[in-house]
Amino acid sequence: MSEDNGTAGEAQGPALNVLVQYVKDLSFENPNAPNTLAAQQQTGPQIEINVNVGAQPLSSTEFECELKLEAKAMLGEQVMFAAELVYAGVFRIQNVPEEHLHPFVLIECPRLLFPFARQILADATRNGGYPPLMLDPIDFVALYQQNAARAAANVN
Repeated sequence: MSEDNGTAGEAQGPALNVLVQYVKDLSFENPNAPNTLAAQQQTGPQIEINVNVGAQPLSSTEFECELKLEAKAMLGEQVMFAAELVYAGVFRIQNVPEEHLHPFVLIECPRLLFPFARQILADATRNGGYPPLMLDPIDFVALYQQNAARAAANVN
């Protein structure tokens, strides 16, 4: 007589493992220092932030995901700083249906990378002589939907 605990025939739920994460590209330009360092005290800069996400399969279950953050601070017509970070990770994803894999990779993976990328960008701006640039949380679901709508519009 054998005992069955009921798990043999059940499908396992989705699994996501971070295998490695790393800085792929980091650039910080401070072209008008030290003039802009003193000028920031009087008036706040205009800061433009761009976020982009990309991914590529490395195997049937492993994916590299890249989170690209760009920040540019202007004081009038003068560039205070320009920063660009590509922070990436390799993820093992299992038990996710094929039709859900694309959004899963482009939403969940960057969501896990973001806190680390945010800290690196904050440290870079602080080390450049400015207050740390603390990015607000990013809604990666909305970003995915915007990019999907843009891609669909370009196809039509």
